[in-house]
Amino acid sequence: MKMRNPQLNENGELQHLLTIEGLPREVLTHILDTASSFVGVTEREVKKVPLLRGKSVFNLFFENSTRTRTTFEIAAKRLSADVINLNINTSSTNKGETLLDTVDNLTAMHADMFVVRHAQSGAAHLIAQHVPKHVHVINAGDGRHAHPTQGLLDAYTIRHYKKDFTALSVAIVGDVLHSRVARSLIHALTTLGTPDLRVIGPQTLLPTGVEKLGVRVFHDMNAGLRDVDVVVMLRLQNERMRGPLLPSAQEYFKYYGLTPEKLALAKPDAIVMHPGPMNRGVEIDSAVADGEQAVILPQVTFGIAVRMAVMSILAGN
Repeated sequence: MKMRNPQLNENGELQHLLTIEGLPREVLTHILDTASSFVGVTEREVKKVPLLRGKSVFNLFFENSTRTRTTFEIAAKRLSADVINLNINTSSTNKGETLLDTVDNLTAMHADMFVVRHAQSGAAHLIAQHVPKHVHVINAGDGRHAHPTQGLLDAYTIRHYKKDFTALSVAIVGDVLHSRVARSLIHALTTLGTPDLRVIGPQTLLPTGVEKLGVRVFHDMNAGLRDVDVVVMLRLQNERMRGPLLPSAQEYFKYYGLTPEKLALAKPDAIVMHPGPMNRGVEIDSAVADGEQAVILPQVTFGIAVRMAVMSILAGN
């Protein structure tokens, strides 16, 4: 008997967004299409629609992330929801309360949706299994596992500029091993039919057996970037720069930093993406980050529309 995807309800509609892995193409396309309709809202003078009026959205961030939390907060407020931000690092779990006790207490306060960022992989799944049926859970990043709305906003950005996934070459460059962003984007692009997906990085920063995800592996940046349509640079996390994985930030930039010279190997109309925050001079040269091919700031703008789309779809199911 086929197991039902825990993210979908009995009708195959989205109940929670925990990971892109295993979601049908129709669900992903529905989210991207819905996001298109919300991009216009962000350009209006009054940036509000009443779709979540009367609903309470709790941002549960057990890990710091100003950018992700802020875009979720803006998205919920633009949908007219009541938003409650909880910095759990400094609250009840430090006093010994368990994760599920915290969730139970907030559910008793009539929470309708939880947006969860946690250092432990699987935390959002645990909460989703625990909450009543009318409560929805969005994973805003769990450990190294998944960051589905980032994967979706990256996919949205690629579709916005390149239209058709089925004719693209996409290169993801850098610390794939520790990146939930890379994992989510790989699942999104393979599901959406991208035929040529490449990962580029030193052996120490690529997961063993990453080819099984349907990607081609390159250790040489020049070979990996040749004729690609999209270059996605990953943040090199400062904590990885010290220790056995890399000799130094300067050495990393020499081989894997995106410079105008390396970008010239991609197609002339290739776009450059980065989930942020950027380390200039480590994974990307300022001339590229501020150049005409970079779409890094539009990614942030599209991220609000994508998160609005996810919340509105969940609230309607």
